[in-house]
Amino acid sequence: MARTKPITAKSDLAPEHHAAADAVLKVFGHIRGPFGVLLHSPSLAERLAPMVGFVRDDTIVEPNLRFVAILGAARECDAPYVWAAQVALARKHKIREDLIDHIRARRDPAALPADERDILNYTLQLTRTHKVGKALFDVLHDRHGVQWLVELTATLNFFVFVSGIANAFEVDVPADGDPLG
Repeated sequence: MARTKPITAKSDLAPEHHAAADAVLKVFGHIRGPFGVLLHSPSLAERLAPMVGFVRDDTIVEPNLRFVAILGAARECDAPYVWAAQVALARKHKIREDLIDHIRARRDPAALPADERDILNYTLQLTRTHKVGKALFDVLHDRHGVQWLVELTATLNFFVFVSGIANAFEVDVPADGDPLG
């Protein structure tokens, strides 16, 4: 059960904060999950909402690779709400079930194809040690370029951030959400 009462509607906020709710509604069409918590700081939620659109639609990192990092970050953060939400989106983007299961089970990345393996290892290194080895960094940089690598790094760390909010406030996972473990 959530540790604080989540904001679930624009009417839960004072009128001077309705613009923040509108920003969240524009992105999601509803208010729930971590943004139900973030709206307790309307200014913060309003500033973060556009980042969701970026990591969903505007990054140059292809969905099949982006979701390796997103799911890897959610799994490493043991974030059940974020995992469930992102698995649902991954499936809409036709991400392979065996890849989802691989990440959920924390299987060895070495068994994955090169791009998926390298992105998952990059994600694991950043989330576990907060650093990335030079060889792996150079491989991804050389393969995809600096803008791609910046956007991948920002995307996976956005989900680390959102996972921290969801976990700290024990955001409830929807009943039909994909289980983390």
